[in-house]
Amino acid sequence: GGRRITSQAMPAFTRTLALLILGAATPALAERRDGARPAAWSHVGASKVLRMRGGESTDMCIVGCGVPKRGMGWYHSTQLLNGEIDSGRLAGVVEPYFLGPGKDSPPGKLFNEYVEAVKAQDPSVKFFADLDSYTPDKKNTCALIAGRTADNPRIFKQLVDKGCTHIYLEKPGAPTVKELEDMAAYAKEKGVKVYVGYNKNVTKYVRMALEFQNATPGASTTFVHNNAYKEEELPECFERNAEGILKNMAIHELALLVTYYNVKVSTVKEVVPDMEYSRRLTLNGPSSGKPFTDFSRVGFTVTTTEGKSVTVRADRCGDPGGSGGSVAIVSVDGEEKFRAITPDDELKAKMAAGQKADPQMMPYFFLQDEDYKILKERVCKHISAGADGSPEGIATIDIAVEALKLAEYLNRFFEKAFA
Repeated sequence: GGRRITSQAMPAFTRTLALLILGAATPALAERRDGARPAAWSHVGASKVLRMRGGESTDMCIVGCGVPKRGMGWYHSTQLLNGEIDSGRLAGVVEPYFLGPGKDSPPGKLFNEYVEAVKAQDPSVKFFADLDSYTPDKKNTCALIAGRTADNPRIFKQLVDKGCTHIYLEKPGAPTVKELEDMAAYAKEKGVKVYVGYNKNVTKYVRMALEFQNATPGASTTFVHNNAYKEEELPECFERNAEGILKNMAIHELALLVTYYNVKVSTVKEVVPDMEYSRRLTLNGPSSGKPFTDFSRVGFTVTTTEGKSVTVRADRCGDPGGSGGSVAIVSVDGEEKFRAITPDDELKAKMAAGQKADPQMMPYFFLQDEDYKILKERVCKHISAGADGSPEGIATIDIAVEALKLAEYLNRFFEKAFA
């Protein structure tokens, strides 16, 4: 087995991997052809035959891998290949575009360098140019869909029909509540477990805030989410994220509310909008010239029929020109008692080191690296153990449905409030 890559070692690893995949390390590739291991892939031995108490590791197949250094599916695959997921192994990759019509494009050539490197070090990993040719090798298989959200319903049904017993969807899972509900119903009919990768559900700052709140009588929490847009960038932001802030940026917080506070449309007793904080604008999109109405920032407090209250504030321009971030503030009778943030100083240092070592890597990979590991490990361990229910803190497809429903409900609520 190989040495596992730790978060501290990540910058050096990503730098070496950058050289390999981007074709800058021609000598390394030549060495590989002569039988020597390129340094970047000398750590994948642990991915071949992982065992754990309770049974075999879980096979994961990435569907929609994407471009190296930029695609979410690609990043999931590297964590599995490096043995960073103790209970899971990479069994397959389905990439219709870069193994098909896009194979001769510059990104396609990068992708094929990645395929060569993986095959050289772990021949058990299979690559497929289309979903039709893929079939799960064993029962404990989890397909991780990381392509375009619009394609998810079609891909999801194909995977269920092929016998995948577990499916992991990247958030939000589907474009609409109706499509996600149809997917949930089909999965239930076929006995398939479905998880959705809402990473904030397992992020350190959320875990710390929940722990403090649960140990403090009379405490309530405010979740603050800041993006890094500048004011002049809002028209492009509104146009590109036309579904609106509640279905896009703030959907992460809504998933937290559903998961940890049982906030659903059916359990909402009262919504109090923060009209002073909230800012609703109509801006013309720079590409289409069409008007888009959305919030640059929105705030509200929800109280449930169980008496639980929680506050959300999301601001597109909360950290203009910066890197964005999130805060959880726990208060008692309006007085702040505890605050947890992400990124904290330790994580900021890791992010800076990672970006310096590999400027071409998407910055949020460094920000959310640990979250992605926790999500996959909890899912794979749960599947391998044959456990009932769902893994702790992991959003199921039912939670994802409720989060989207809540977003649509709040959109209607704010339309009336700002009428």
